[in-house]
Amino acid sequence: MDDETFASGPLKGVRIIEIASLAPGPFCAMMLADMGAEVIRIDRTQENDESPPLDYDKNILNRNRRSIALDLKNPAAVDVILDLCQQADGLIEGFRPGVMERLGLGPAQCLAANEALVYGRITGWGQDGPLAQTAGHDINYIALTGALHATGPAERPFPPLNLVGDFAGGGMLLAFGLVCALFEANHSGKGQVVDAAMIDGTAMNMALTYSLFNAGLWRDQREANLVDGGAPFYRVYKTNDDKFICVGAIEPKFYSNFIGVLGLTDDPLFASQHNPAKWPKMIERLDAIFAARTRADWVRAFDGAEACVMAVHTLAEAPDAPHNAHRGTFAHTKFGVQPSPAPRFSRTPGAIHHEPRILGADTRSALSDWGVPDEEIEKLIETGAAVQS
Repeated sequence: MDDETFASGPLKGVRIIEIASLAPGPFCAMMLADMGAEVIRIDRTQENDESPPLDYDKNILNRNRRSIALDLKNPAAVDVILDLCQQADGLIEGFRPGVMERLGLGPAQCLAANEALVYGRITGWGQDGPLAQTAGHDINYIALTGALHATGPAERPFPPLNLVGDFAGGGMLLAFGLVCALFEANHSGKGQVVDAAMIDGTAMNMALTYSLFNAGLWRDQREANLVDGGAPFYRVYKTNDDKFICVGAIEPKFYSNFIGVLGLTDDPLFASQHNPAKWPKMIERLDAIFAARTRADWVRAFDGAEACVMAVHTLAEAPDAPHNAHRGTFAHTKFGVQPSPAPRFSRTPGAIHHEPRILGADTRSALSDWGVPDEEIEKLIETGAAVQS
């Protein structure tokens, strides 16, 4: 791998240590690395029951950084990480509370090595509280915030993939927290701990929903509200070729355009947009109308109508949608199609500059670049404290 570029980007010059963990941690590290930070991933030398289901070099979340394989239970490896902390601006870890402390790599030890270090921690439940030591996944975290209860069809809640807790409420929240703390440390010269809990991030993402609930504008049930599929003008409809069209015609002008294309402008059933009592009948009619034509037919019918109607694209279709292709929303690379770095910067854009690496591929080169003497690296490898793949 060509190690000479750690990319343009607004975070160029920032150095981050990532203690490899499950999806939210790598997602955070990927976001920072996409923006030019030099992130080195510390992988464990042995497989464990928390290993990711993908091979390291096939997981997009591992892009843009090098892999050092260390035995975290070996004191020599721990000493190396503490040495690396002296040169780092930040650290990311995603273990249960107390694990890093037991390894000798907790905030006290790492901040003792570098008082300006920003120590980022990501967990489901947070560092304290009755559930802090309880196992969990995205679906569990969003369940406790009301987000899961509010999502899905009326019959039962349905998980929105693992987007809300793991990524929006977890990895992205930690990336934001780390950048905030790095900005502050640049002024104060002092680091701190960033506690990013997925339950907190999920709750924060529910701010508007709770605003509507507090105002009596949101019913505490599914498919009964403005943006949960209950409104006929904010819903997904099936077409006669077993594909789908989504409608988001909330504002009056978009709603007027929507029913106009469908020839329903003079239909009394559709005269009162915000009457929930009529929504079931409206949905029934719209189900039948959309089921009569193909998705492509409806795309043509609504083209230029300003009605917030869009074809629902599959994973295979999305990268090549004309708008996505124009903006480069997805990157077609030699190691597969993947989302491009975001957000975009006019002067210092982020980039995909390195493919995901196999575990331990860069142990020698990365440690050497961070100032670890060659003889010490060789000793770590000889004793099994480190692995070079």
